[in-house]
Amino acid sequence: MKKNSFIEGTIIATVCIVIVKIIGMLYVIPFYAIITPIGAELYAYAYNIYGLFLEIATAGIPSAVSKLINEFNTLNKQEAKIRTFKIGKRLLSVIALLAFLILFLFAPQISSLIIGDITGENTVEDITFVIRTVSFALLVFPFLSVSRGFFQGHNIISVSSISQVIEQVARVLIIIFGSYIAIKWLKLDLTIGVGVAVFGAFIGGLCALLYVHSKLKKNAKKLSLTENFETKDDITNKEIVKKIIRYAIPIIIISIAFTLYNNVDMILVLRTMDFLGLNAQDAGFIATGISTWAPKISIVVTSISLGLSASLIPNMVESFTLKKYEDLNHKFNKSMQIILFISLPMCIGISLLANAIWTIFYGANELGTSILAIAIFAPLFSNLYSVCNNTLQSMSKFKWVYISSITGIILNALLDVPFMLLFDFFHLPAYFGATIATITGFSVTVLITTLYLKREFNFNYQNTKKTFYKILVPLITMVAVVLLMKIFIPLDYNSRTSCVVYVFVIATVGAASYFIVSHKMGLIDEILGKNYLEKIKRKIFKNKKEV
Repeated sequence: MKKNSFIEGTIIATVCIVIVKIIGMLYVIPFYAIITPIGAELYAYAYNIYGLFLEIATAGIPSAVSKLINEFNTLNKQEAKIRTFKIGKRLLSVIALLAFLILFLFAPQISSLIIGDITGENTVEDITFVIRTVSFALLVFPFLSVSRGFFQGHNIISVSSISQVIEQVARVLIIIFGSYIAIKWLKLDLTIGVGVAVFGAFIGGLCALLYVHSKLKKNAKKLSLTENFETKDDITNKEIVKKIIRYAIPIIIISIAFTLYNNVDMILVLRTMDFLGLNAQDAGFIATGISTWAPKISIVVTSISLGLSASLIPNMVESFTLKKYEDLNHKFNKSMQIILFISLPMCIGISLLANAIWTIFYGANELGTSILAIAIFAPLFSNLYSVCNNTLQSMSKFKWVYISSITGIILNALLDVPFMLLFDFFHLPAYFGATIATITGFSVTVLITTLYLKREFNFNYQNTKKTFYKILVPLITMVAVVLLMKIFIPLDYNSRTSCVVYVFVIATVGAASYFIVSHKMGLIDEILGKNYLEKIKRKIFKNKKEV
């Protein structure tokens, strides 16, 4: 099993994450039809609580273990590396067991807290059953996460990425077919059907865990897992635990930061729209549209940073540990260039086709179209923010993780209302101000990080600036092509099928124009590596010949 290069690891992780996210978006359509709105409500209750406990159960430890393993591996401290893996598993076993017991034993109390005094189709007993069913997944995922982290720590990105696809496919198959068989064939109670669906989380996690463990077993010798070390490295278990905790804290803060960005926006937008005289229905639609529904569509854009970070952190750790600051600078710039090259045209394309895309997902709605057209740009800055914070993590500059993240959150909160009022004053949609405030918060975080890296480590960003200016050429070409096609291709906003065909045709031609011009300019070779396309072609044709 070979290590993945930085670019190769980024592409593998990104492709797999995009596949996972697309599956995660599409399965909702048939599943919702099977379980009806009542079952969907029950499913959401259980999954939201489970998601919270899963975050607590993993608590950033897998990423911290990945970082530490890469550090020890780079320093050739193989014994300490293996001890770190074992200690990480022990820590997570305790946390996972506690999280499972709390969720399982206190499910009735949690259900009462969720539903309160509301009486409807779903009872406290129904919610309790579904929560207890999904809680078993907590016994699997922490171990899956730390095992993935072990591979990532060795710059082996493919195992972790493929395991995510396996997990999602297995989960979705159980969700759709399990609920269909239970409800439609066996005519079981709706609560049982939803319980079968949420149990898909456990099955998906178990399938992925079996795959990862098979890879661990197969490559145990290469990864030093079977080696009997005669002497211990000069680092104690206590020091390892302290390092894991220290590395995990900023990851938790970053996770909280993203959650706060969304929640702050939703609350302040709701209050401001009400203040400006909008009815409750429109105010609620705008608030949830910005915080929830538009981000669902932009999930492919945010996947770029998720794929990038999977490869970025271990590579950054290695360079920083060896004090290769020029290489760090190169990887940081390369990460920024990849995001600008891929995310920027995606955001502009989605914005230009916002009317048809919103209709495909949620039905025709002018307000929703307007929200998506501007809100889609927030993920671009969110991706840049992720690169900056991942870089600071890799360099153990946790103080600046806190400073940059907290400054961005506070600024976003402070600017939300003034920006919305300002936009309303100029007779523009007030909710545009909320997205601009979010973008400003992310931008300030990026600015703080880049200035710090330039001052302390002499980072230079000239290559990224030059690349950005070059990207404008294929970008303008793409925009011109899309606008021209929009003029000549008719669209029936009331037909989802018409919208799907419309988006597919225009997006395909627009993307093709962007990449053809980029290739002619040498941008693809410059950003992804010289002759990268030729390498892909050789692999494709080689596979065809073998078939």
